[in-house]
Amino acid sequence: MPTFPPTPFISRRQSLQLMSTCFGYFATTAVAQARQEPHFTPKARNVIFCFMDGGPSHVDTFDPKPALTKYQGQKIGPSAVSVRSQSDANRVWLGSPWRFQQRGQSGLWVSDLFPKLAQIADRLCVVRSLVGELPLHGQQNLLLHTGRILGQAPSMGAWINHGISSDNGNLPGYVVLNNDWVPNGGLENFGSSYLPASNQATLIRANASAVDNLSPHMKRPVQKKLLSLLAEQDREFADSTTQPDNVRGAISNYEIAFRMQTELPDLLDIAQETRYTHELYGINSPDEHQRLYATQTLRARRLIESGVRFVEITCPSFDGNNSPWDQHGQLKINHEKNARVTDQSVAALILDLEQRGLLEETIVLWAGEMGRTPHTPAVTDGCGRDHHVDGYSIFMAGGGFRGGMSYGETDDFGNSVVTDRCDVHDIHATIMHQLGIDHQRLTFRHGGRDHRLTDVHGRVLLPLLN
Repeated sequence: MPTFPPTPFISRRQSLQLMSTCFGYFATTAVAQARQEPHFTPKARNVIFCFMDGGPSHVDTFDPKPALTKYQGQKIGPSAVSVRSQSDANRVWLGSPWRFQQRGQSGLWVSDLFPKLAQIADRLCVVRSLVGELPLHGQQNLLLHTGRILGQAPSMGAWINHGISSDNGNLPGYVVLNNDWVPNGGLENFGSSYLPASNQATLIRANASAVDNLSPHMKRPVQKKLLSLLAEQDREFADSTTQPDNVRGAISNYEIAFRMQTELPDLLDIAQETRYTHELYGINSPDEHQRLYATQTLRARRLIESGVRFVEITCPSFDGNNSPWDQHGQLKINHEKNARVTDQSVAALILDLEQRGLLEETIVLWAGEMGRTPHTPAVTDGCGRDHHVDGYSIFMAGGGFRGGMSYGETDDFGNSVVTDRCDVHDIHATIMHQLGIDHQRLTFRHGGRDHRLTDVHGRVLLPLLN
């Protein structure tokens, strides 16, 4: 138990030091003081974002291109060179090592790389015509998460947490289930920037110590008194500072961390789930990385079920690379490893949500920050694909999105978009629309102007919606 000063007058610095032993130095979210009601009746209430860090190859997953096999090894030529990918005229086309098949009643094309997702193809809404801005991981990660390649803006999760109140005041509204590493672009991917600090993500690891210092190190009544004293001093400090919202956000963070001590450990304990559920997700897989990912996807369902609004799941890194899908070499070996880690659990998540009546109110977003080039410097046994943002694929499921469909097309080689071009702002606008949010109306005043997630861009992609 920490030693209290002999005087009842505790300095703000001393209070912070004492409280840090209870709640750690992580940033946790809380219900913001001023919430905005949905602009119209929402079709969905929650989002689970399965972030495929590094960029899965669109031409090996959801966008079949037989021409790549036909012309494999031939130079792409000057006409195929793009500033949106790593390319030059001497590179050669590379066919997919996986077979594509039409799946389900819809006939949606899915490759053999994803056998479990292939089985639920009729629930997937695939976008094949997404474009980015720069073929760089950091910039594209920030674009995907914040709508800006330079960062310095709130993440999608923070905006949604700000715009819609959580259903559970004892839990954060925005959670990132990660694996002890930070993706390219840094923690800004999950930050609140100029929004109140209470909107940023709570990071939860897959291992046993999921959240640092969640268990109290002092008796609860004493802890509660100390928290009240700290809040009183912080309120006085907030009245004297030019950034009172940040201080008030810190007060809310301490309060919700205090309440989380009771509810969160039980919620993260997946041992309470049935054997069937464990087998469905792959919790008992002999592959350590699959077990980690399965744990986090099952936790995502439990968090959403308990009232958390936005949950993101990152992929575990199996080779020290914080962009696990980034296969510049060894495409077949490592894409198969990534698929083995994630495929079963993502499909299980969608099925589990559906069986529990939660899929229609939960948007499952599956996306990497970019695609991969349909060409390579040379065809060898260890060949790979490089960065590509001139046309790539993502999918949504649930939340009022149409299942068993694909939207947009790339050319015969998967090199560039030819119909229904869309960008990240359009995806953000469409997800917010399903949550009852008009992306043009959810704004925050900062630096003398109103800001929004989609900046001056974004349109709702109505063809994707039921």
